[in-house]
Amino acid sequence: MSTCSTVSRDLDEPIAGTAATARTWLLLEQPGPWGAHALTSSHLDPVLGRALEKAAKGTGVRVALIRRPGRHADCGTPSARQVYVSHTAPGSAWLRSATIRDPERLLDLDFAALGAGDHRAFDAALDGQAHTGAPLALVCTNGKRDRCCALLGRPLAAELSNSGVEGVWEVTHLGGHRFSPTLLVLPYGYAYGRVGAHAVKEILHSAQDGRIVVAGCRGSSAWERPGQAAELAVRAEADEHAADALVVVRTEGAAPRWEVTVAHVDGRHWRVVVAQGASLPPRAESCGTSVLGSPARMDVMAVRELTRPSALAS
Repeated sequence: MSTCSTVSRDLDEPIAGTAATARTWLLLEQPGPWGAHALTSSHLDPVLGRALEKAAKGTGVRVALIRRPGRHADCGTPSARQVYVSHTAPGSAWLRSATIRDPERLLDLDFAALGAGDHRAFDAALDGQAHTGAPLALVCTNGKRDRCCALLGRPLAAELSNSGVEGVWEVTHLGGHRFSPTLLVLPYGYAYGRVGAHAVKEILHSAQDGRIVVAGCRGSSAWERPGQAAELAVRAEADEHAADALVVVRTEGAAPRWEVTVAHVDGRHWRVVVAQGASLPPRAESCGTSVLGSPARMDVMAVRELTRPSALAS
């Protein structure tokens, strides 16, 4: 029986514009097994998990659990846990870290401030510090969510860790299991799919230098899906790889068609037409369901550079 990731790959389903949306990521170390909804179905207190979901709702913050790669991740309740928080907006991206013993301290955080890019409350509440190591490589391995994430994600995380790549963690859910193995790189927030170890090493090496690899990229979590597809299209059109070079400044329209304006730090602007289509033929979008569906896809119809000031206002 084919897996959802095999079918997606065989159909050459487009990958751009499929990243999860989150301006800020909050990551809590939680070893052990994860259920399909990990915040409430792991060794983490489910009452705390629900409280974190409630606190993050509508703030632009996405909460996920992380654990060290390895075959035996269930090693009991840790005495100390690693916590990361990362804001992904271009030009103001940052990554902070802290070590805590009581995960309920996360409820002391100002989630609205974190979503807006202000880390001062995190630093004050948890004695947070700037992360000075390698970029984080978060590989989705939640097999209870979709078996592809375990079958493809866990070997990738283990291979990266065993080969000495720094900053590698398993993470609970990044969306888009059919693009497994999936990866999120912080602090810039770009997600990738169908990646192998060699590609991940190139992605991380580039991120260390503040550059983005476009091949295999699903988009930046800082933008909604039309903006993700538009920004990647401009990167390809302009051959631009600097992480902080492009900003989605305007998205007009609604499904199934948008006009997205992307700005460069040097003053150039592009208008990108993005249309929502359906990936055919209908198939199960996840290995966890037998219901047939046609996943939404973001198709870039046109990319036009706006060279005249009047064009920006039209």
